[in-house]
Amino acid sequence: MHIDPQVPVFAPADILLPAGGIDLTKWAVVACDQFTSQPEYWERVEKTVGQAPSTLHLILPEAQLHQRSLEAHIKAINDTMYRYLDQGMFQTLPGAMVYLERTQSDGSVRHGLVGMVDLEQYDFTSGASSLIRATERTVLERIPPRVHIRRDAPIELPHVLLLIDDPKETVIEPLTAAASTMEPLYDFSLMEGGGQLRGWQLKPEQMDAVAAVLSALASPEEMERKYGMPDAAPLLFAVGDGNHSLAAAKACYEETKKGVPESQWAELPCRYALVEVVNCHDSAIQFHPIHRVLFGVEPQKVLDAFRQAYPDAYEGQGEGQTIRYICAGGSGCLTVPHPVSQLAVGTLQSFLDQYLERHKGEVDYVHGSRVSDELGVRPGNLAFELPAIGKEELFRIILTDGVLPRKAFSMGSASDKRYYMEARRIR
Repeated sequence: MHIDPQVPVFAPADILLPAGGIDLTKWAVVACDQFTSQPEYWERVEKTVGQAPSTLHLILPEAQLHQRSLEAHIKAINDTMYRYLDQGMFQTLPGAMVYLERTQSDGSVRHGLVGMVDLEQYDFTSGASSLIRATERTVLERIPPRVHIRRDAPIELPHVLLLIDDPKETVIEPLTAAASTMEPLYDFSLMEGGGQLRGWQLKPEQMDAVAAVLSALASPEEMERKYGMPDAAPLLFAVGDGNHSLAAAKACYEETKKGVPESQWAELPCRYALVEVVNCHDSAIQFHPIHRVLFGVEPQKVLDAFRQAYPDAYEGQGEGQTIRYICAGGSGCLTVPHPVSQLAVGTLQSFLDQYLERHKGEVDYVHGSRVSDELGVRPGNLAFELPAIGKEELFRIILTDGVLPRKAFSMGSASDKRYYMEARRIR
């Protein structure tokens, strides 16, 4: 990893926004990795957008990955990107940051800040010591298709959300109080129940203030105050959403820089990625558990194997990590008093990975106990329901345990995920 002290980890960017006159409700669509099992959602979006200028024509929804020729679809996306650039579909905010307010489906407002990060300071591997780290295990098989899409694209459209651990509210919250002094950029309703999106451009002195407080968040003093770990490698950003997209951006940059002298790496547009930063202490940010449902198994054999894997585990609730299970034969709780992980999801996933490797069966990851209850009671199924992770625990756990298992938690419903709005040239 090459860190240039002159290159900040988070910086202003030449941000592209849709030009005046474009219908922003049709322009902005939800992140490509949402509603993957609901193709009817994307069919409705296509009908809403039609041929209007839209980010729908600039992304590849994962629900459509196998519906048509991938090569042809990617070429059409890249051609449309170039056409939008040539036809003046974008206006440029040079050296800018954008403060956002996103009204979510429950009426709460999430506050964010858009800028670009230095990919040299991002590492998704377990045990990383970089300023930007993944929260969950990166599935390497999911990176190549995204690299394929990004490799020849002239622009990027981010759905990455980076979390900061800022309980004193020093970075984003002062911008909320000062929004009336900034230049408003947009204010519109998002399609398909996505809520409302408002944006303002920061002034130069506000961007300088952001840089100063972010630097303070990564100081040894803060690492000592928050975690009692002054000598630990500082962690500034944890990826909340979009880790595989950020990993693809990193892979493309690593490819490109191989043919470029190191002295020129800082000038490569693909060295940077546009992101939205949010404070994990924002009241609109809620961590929800993601439950596991096994299919094609004999529930009692799975439960017996769990107790064999953790010999001190016992039926019922008590001291330790408690995991609820539901199957056709009934429901109950398993408690592990001396777990292998700080989190119940890590203890369970470690067992499931080994069990499913040796036995038949499949696993799905579901949101909400209502869904897991309904699936769990069906013959041949077994659902495990997990407790939520506390927001205040996340950074400490990453510092001590490294990345969490995949699907460890969710930050809200699919309709509350980031919608594509801003863009940036990457070549």
